[in-house]
Amino acid sequence: MAIMKWALIVVALVVITGLLAGQLGLLKGTPPTDLGIHDGKLKPPSKTSNSVSSQASLYPDHPQRAYADIAPLPLKGDAAATLDRIAGIIEGMSGAEIVKREPGYLYVQFTTRLMKYVDDAEFWFDPDSKVIQVRSASRLGKSDLGVNRERIEFIRQKLDSV
Repeated sequence: MAIMKWALIVVALVVITGLLAGQLGLLKGTPPTDLGIHDGKLKPPSKTSNSVSSQASLYPDHPQRAYADIAPLPLKGDAAATLDRIAGIIEGMSGAEIVKREPGYLYVQFTTRLMKYVDDAEFWFDPDSKVIQVRSASRLGKSDLGVNRERIEFIRQKLDSV
């Protein structure tokens, strides 16, 4: 009985410590400095299973290519109108902040409510393919538990219904 009591105390302390670390901003990670379009591409997917990219197929030897692969977003009208719609969808999402908005490009940070983890997402109009290329990656951790894919698919579904 005493072992069970101490085990519960240890678990409670670990949970409280994690929540406190999140609230203090210790789990935000470091903002990437290499986002944006480089040679007609967004940044490659992460080397761990915590990101998705519609350009993952451009990196055939990438260790997480299969996990990261996601379809680009289709245009709904022209590029500017589509990115405006995407921005409107994002503005209605909890924890979302549009950090950079330029013609043909959006950079967004998504912060989780409880632990304050930050994911970086990019949306870029690819003039060659006539689609919106996407990349969404967690700053910390080896796995995102599918959160980045769910988020992009939510945006896709909302974009299709508008």
